[in-house]
Amino acid sequence: MELAKTYSPSDIESKWYDIWESEGYFKPTYKEGAPSYCIQLPPPNVTGTLHMGHGFQHTLQDALIRYHRMRGYNTLWQPGIDHAGIATQMVVERNLEAEGLKRKDLEDIA
Repeated sequence: MELAKTYSPSDIESKWYDIWESEGYFKPTYKEGAPSYCIQLPPPNVTGTLHMGHGFQHTLQDALIRYHRMRGYNTLWQPGIDHAGIATQMVVERNLEAEGLKRKDLEDIA
């Protein structure tokens, strides 16, 4: 069997997503008195490109959340915490420069 060169989540999720939702796998739980455990998951890079570091990081976070959930913790894997402001700014500035705008032009507008 040959593996695909790129991962296509829709191939997997089209089969499993409805089952995951109906079984409540995405629902947070809260047990009074249980310890809490949370990981803040950054949003995707502005480039939209994932690499092995992202895959490794997300795998570790997923394992840690599942481990703590199985031990009875109230767990939350919170998506969307900004961590890439500088990289985002660089990409936006490059795009604006490609359109003929400079940082000074933007500062004058602000």
